[in-house]
Amino acid sequence: MIPGLERLCTVIVRDGPDAVIYADKDGIVRFWNGGAERIFGFGEAEAVGRSLDLIVPEPQRERHWAAYRETMRTGRTRYGAGDTLAVPALRKDGVLISVEFTIVPFLAEDGGLSGRLFSGSGVLGSGFTRRARR
Repeated sequence: MIPGLERLCTVIVRDGPDAVIYADKDGIVRFWNGGAERIFGFGEAEAVGRSLDLIVPEPQRERHWAAYRETMRTGRTRYGAGDTLAVPALRKDGVLISVEFTIVPFLAEDGGLSGRLFSGSGVLGSGFTRRARR
């Protein structure tokens, strides 16, 4: 074991430049780091306890939730470990951005799927610079 490894991991996840978001099996945000705040504009207190609809644009929600529910039901995602996805996302100010992220299914102690961890970065200027319609 590396001395201070737990602290190192905590600092990387909490304070790193990339967004790290954990959503439970129902898609409710349970962890939101500083990178997520920087990319999406919502503070931790604004995001935790809310649905991922906070950042999923309306036109993508049906597809997003169908895939999310299937992953929660089966424990599998169609994306492999380390695959990077690029999708539109919604910032607090209503601007659509493109984000690149990976998905990590999160297992509970009993081996069942308890949620999903998202890690990624915002990619601005990729054709998603218009204001989202509300």
